[in-house]
Amino acid sequence: MPELPEVETIKRTVEKYITNAKIINTTVRQPKLRESVPPDFAERISNARIIGLRRIAKYMLMDLDNGLTIIWHFGMSGKIKIESTAPAKFEKHDHIILETDNTVLIYNDPRRFGIVTLCESDGLRQHHCFKRIGLDPWDTNLTAEYLHAKLANRKCAIKLALLNQEIICGIGNIYASEILYRARIRPDRNCESVSLRESAAIVDNTRIVLQQAIDAGGSTIHDYQRPDGDIGYFQEQHCVYDKTGQRCPNCRCNIAKTGGIKRIVQANRSTFYCPVLQK
Repeated sequence: MPELPEVETIKRTVEKYITNAKIINTTVRQPKLRESVPPDFAERISNARIIGLRRIAKYMLMDLDNGLTIIWHFGMSGKIKIESTAPAKFEKHDHIILETDNTVLIYNDPRRFGIVTLCESDGLRQHHCFKRIGLDPWDTNLTAEYLHAKLANRKCAIKLALLNQEIICGIGNIYASEILYRARIRPDRNCESVSLRESAAIVDNTRIVLQQAIDAGGSTIHDYQRPDGDIGYFQEQHCVYDKTGQRCPNCRCNIAKTGGIKRIVQANRSTFYCPVLQK
C-alpha cells in the first residue's frame, strides 16, 4: 500500500501542481529509506525543470529536463504532501522537501519503506526496479492468452500469482481479492486449474476494478491520503476485502450456514473471498 490506483491518484494530483515547475531547492532530512537516497540527489536535480510525470507499476516517475528521472515508491506508509510554501516547522517523518518555483512537495514516510532515487531517463527500463516488471494492466499485450500461458505449470495459488509483479504489475493485496471476487474465482485455486475463459475474466476484471478505484481516488484503509489532503473512497465499493463474516453484495446465501465472507492467510497476507460465489 499504496497500490496502483493510489499511485496513479498521487501522480495525477501532483502533476496539476508541478508540471513545468523549476526545482529551486531540495532538502534531504533523512536519507535512510528502504534504499538510501543518493548523496548527490539535491545537487543533481538543482535548477532542473519538471517536464512530466508518469507511472510504472506502483512507482511514480518525475521526468526532468536534464535527462534525469526521479523515482518514487511509497512503500507501506509513504505519502507526498503539497504546500504553497515550506512550513516553518517540519513534521517528524518529513524526509525530503522539494521546493519549486510554484509549490513545495514534502515526502513523508513513518516506516521508511519507500524509495526516492534518481536514474538516467534513457536507461530507466534497465534500472533494477523495472528490469523484471510485468505488463501494465492496460497494456494491449495483456490478454487472456498471455495470462493463461503465464499461469500454466505454476504450482502457487492464483491470488499469489496476481501479486507477482513480473506477470501483471501494480496489483497489491487489496485489489487482488476484489479482482478474484468479481471474476468468481477462489483465491486459493492452483494456477494450473485456471482456464482460458477464467483468465479472460481476470484480465477484464483487473481493468474494471483498478479503473473504478482510480476514479474513486484509491482506497483509504489506514493512513493513505492524496497529496491535496483528501482521502480515497473506493473502500466504500469493496465487495470482500476486510469484510469477514459479512454477506457479499451479490450473494443471497443463508449467512448463518455459510458464515459469510471468509478470511484466509496466504504468504502472510490476509485474503478475503465468498465461499458461495467463488469456485
